[in-house]
Amino acid sequence: MLARMTVSERVSREEGSSDVVRRLRGGTDMLTSAALRRLDAELDWYRSLAAEDRSWIGLVAQAGIAAFITWYEQPSSGSYNAQEIFRAAPPELTRSISLQHTLQLVRIVVEVVEDNAVQLAEPGQQRELRDAVLVYSREVAFSAAEIYARAAETRGAWDARLEALVVDSLVRGVADDSVRSRIAALGWSGLGATLVLVGPAPAAMDERRTSDLRRACRRAAADALVGIQGDRLVVVLGGEGDLRAAAESLLPRFAPGPVVLGPQVRDVGDAGRAARAAVAGQLAVRAWPGAPRPVLADELLPERMLNGDPLARRTLVEDLYKPLVAGGATLVQTLEEYFAQGRSLEAAARALFVHPNTVRYRLRRIAQVVGWDPTDAREGFVLQIALAVGRLTQTDAGHSGV
Repeated sequence: MLARMTVSERVSREEGSSDVVRRLRGGTDMLTSAALRRLDAELDWYRSLAAEDRSWIGLVAQAGIAAFITWYEQPSSGSYNAQEIFRAAPPELTRSISLQHTLQLVRIVVEVVEDNAVQLAEPGQQRELRDAVLVYSREVAFSAAEIYARAAETRGAWDARLEALVVDSLVRGVADDSVRSRIAALGWSGLGATLVLVGPAPAAMDERRTSDLRRACRRAAADALVGIQGDRLVVVLGGEGDLRAAAESLLPRFAPGPVVLGPQVRDVGDAGRAARAAVAGQLAVRAWPGAPRPVLADELLPERMLNGDPLARRTLVEDLYKPLVAGGATLVQTLEEYFAQGRSLEAAARALFVHPNTVRYRLRRIAQVVGWDPTDAREGFVLQIALAVGRLTQTDAGHSGV
């Protein structure tokens, strides 16, 4: 179209464009002020910003209008790169306003320029100016979306590294203020209890599969952290709902093999103890071929203790042996005799010179005191190991047995 113009038409068009550019440059302050008034009148998020951020947005709007004028004057050398426009403001501004807010800012600036096109251009040039504004605003919007997408990708990669560091710290038992601040930085709300589950990681956990796993965990519980440590997958769940049910819903996400649940703790500050118990359980679970999936870490106390886990030893003594001893020597003696007689009520009663119903009553009393039933094969095994560990602990401390 331009090639078919006569020389006079070209000269006239260029003179008209130059006139529009002069008018645009002269009206920059007016356009910026009008845009800021529209922002203040229409957008709640803009009014809620700090005064400093609002002043930065004013500079961005002014830079955007100036960049449009330069592009309109020389499309080949002008720029519609949003990064260049936002260069007038500090990088922290992108943390204060979202992509949606940025696009609203672009839209209002465009509408302000369009509304003032009558004053800025002659009647024959108004349509051309409006078309140029639309083309430029579209390119700026696409450029802004690309900037935010790159920022989100970078932030996602950083969050993944931070998440892996937090999970590793919990497993290693580091629970200082820095870990708490990192957990908070990852968006952990801190409401409700915390549960840790550990199991085999699926093979070929690439970035896409890992992201899918994280989304599944965050759908299952209000808070979630995921750590992939070689062939081990560690998931930390938090919230006020049924965390056990949430953990069981994630079992298909693990590779085949045992999955261990750590003890549920009050908050993420205690998650380190739960994580260490779950990891120790996963290392020792092969000693119990018939273990359910998932299996509680406390159900693996004997295997964990035999595998050298000091936390399991301490749990057996503090949570089982000491409460049993506090319940009275009669309960300890009955339990020992019950095990010594091959778990026979009648044989234990004869050895103790009491009625079998008395033995039965004492065993029920033991279950009430420690929460483990001696008549159950698995729970009885745990209690038997607790008795042995408790005796050894007393011997180590230089005390005689009960």
